[in-house]
Amino acid sequence: MSKSDNVAIKVDHVYKNFNVYYDRANTLKERLLFLARNKRKEKREILNDIDIEIKKGEAVALIGVNGSGKSTLLKLMTKIIYPNKGSIETMGKLTSLLELGAGFHPDFSGRENIYFNASIFGLTRKEIDKRLNEIIEFSELQEFIDNPVRTYSSGMYMRLAFSVAINVDAEILLIDEILSVGDQHFQDKCFKKMDELRKEGKTMVFVTHSMGSVKQLCDRAVWLYEGKVKMDGNPEEVIEEYLKVTT
Repeated sequence: MSKSDNVAIKVDHVYKNFNVYYDRANTLKERLLFLARNKRKEKREILNDIDIEIKKGEAVALIGVNGSGKSTLLKLMTKIIYPNKGSIETMGKLTSLLELGAGFHPDFSGRENIYFNASIFGLTRKEIDKRLNEIIEFSELQEFIDNPVRTYSSGMYMRLAFSVAINVDAEILLIDEILSVGDQHFQDKCFKKMDELRKEGKTMVFVTHSMGSVKQLCDRAVWLYEGKVKMDGNPEEVIEEYLKVTT
């Protein structure tokens, strides 16, 4: 097997910036009155020369303070957004939980949203039919599954979103801090399931502020600081250095 055959995600010298506008006008009147002011903007660099390879079967945590670029990097991996420079390749079927309930229609029931959401991940209706009971059972939402999801709490949203994502049989799973929502029982259940997926050889990348989760689940930690990779390696060693700075 060649080196490239063992790579699940390749982030090749990626740069990402956004334009931040100041005093942006909301109405036509404001645009006419403050025409010059509307042109004020700043280019804010979020990621600067990120170069990472994630191997198949690795569980990798992205850690760092808020604003360090973790969630942006995860969104680039899913191709929700694209880099200004550099490239990202993913090898294998991918599923993601980046925003709570993203892809759910508030007026559809939980059951209808399972079909809708799973189809986005590439499952056919017949495949979803086979997995439906397993998804509902894992979510523990049996008595609410035919209610509109707008009536769900944030924890119920997370249960349903996670249950769908882990049952689409993807090779790569991307998760952004979503597991901090919900009660302790369901968080423990999610971590147990993620540990099972890791042992099955799935590739996992997740953003978290829980250092205990990183130590429990990950083979590797990548510390992002001001848009750059500050440290990449053994979770215990990376966390030790990270805590020296943040505490």
